[in-house]
Amino acid sequence: MEDLGRSTSWLRAELASPSPCLHILDCRSRELYDSSHVERALSVALPGLLLRRLRKGNLSVRSLLPEPPQDNPVLLYDEGTLQLPHPGGQEEDEDSVLVTLLQKLREEGCLAYYLQGGFHKFQAEWPHLCETNLDTASASSSPVPLAAPVVGLGGLSLSSDCSDAESEPLSSGMESEGASPPSFPVQILPNLYLGSARDSANLDTLAKLGISYILNVTPNLPNLFEKNGDFHYKQIPISDHWSQNLSQFFPEAIEFIDEALSRNCGILVHCLAGISRSVTVTVAYLMQKLNLSLNDAYDLVKRKKSNISPNFNFMGQLLDFEKSLGLSRGSSRRPASSQACFFTSPADDSVFELDPT
Repeated sequence: MEDLGRSTSWLRAELASPSPCLHILDCRSRELYDSSHVERALSVALPGLLLRRLRKGNLSVRSLLPEPPQDNPVLLYDEGTLQLPHPGGQEEDEDSVLVTLLQKLREEGCLAYYLQGGFHKFQAEWPHLCETNLDTASASSSPVPLAAPVVGLGGLSLSSDCSDAESEPLSSGMESEGASPPSFPVQILPNLYLGSARDSANLDTLAKLGISYILNVTPNLPNLFEKNGDFHYKQIPISDHWSQNLSQFFPEAIEFIDEALSRNCGILVHCLAGISRSVTVTVAYLMQKLNLSLNDAYDLVKRKKSNISPNFNFMGQLLDFEKSLGLSRGSSRRPASSQACFFTSPADDSVFELDPT
């Protein structure tokens, strides 16, 4: 591989440019990013599941970046990489987010580079060009700048103005992941359905599925049938944007889903397109209630709804949630024997109970 390293001085000059066009991606863990990062950098902490799909070519890395990626350079950094390992060498790290993203970006024609010495070297030399957690906290109360860089996942583009918008995933990124997504709510567990805003407005579908609870994960879509008294609503006012903290609502969302299921009522979890915010909440529910790892919970939902695509920030929050639950990244703990747990077959819509013994 040709010399793709860029020095800390080069990055400093790029950050000082009056018309910055460089996309900066932080490939470290979410915790390190939250502690401190290069200004204007975005976190791309990836769970092993998505990293494997990138490596196998099942997900287009071009869809992670704003258009057009070939015209604007991309710089990736980790904590301290000085030199890339030789491809196929013993020192090559297959779990390296930086190496995987850099290789795939170059294969797809993007001008991608890595920062020599990583964040450790840059912070030591240019600390005033790094944002700490205190800087982030103070900035969170101010409007998101219109020039803020954006990142998408699987063709899901995140707008820079916090607008409530989700776009359909690109077929090139997901074409080998399964059949075409259904146009109706999909059943994840008995009485638990995942869908879109269109589904929440279809009275016939809601009645047919026995849905009387609706979890609306948007800031501005109306609860259409709230006044007729036949439905129980909860609204989580979150936009599909990298600056949003969806995880703060996990406890009340999980409690609302539990309430519906304990009463043997159907519940629909929806956002606008049904591919990012509602998916994130559903995955969080499965992780906590079924003791599933993030990878396993994500796969369970993916098999039922092929076009899911939570944004990177929400994936990072799910990683943090996984750690707070004490779940293993590689395997899931068995649920308690007192809980009845169900899984849906990836081949059809049948439902079977997991034997806890």
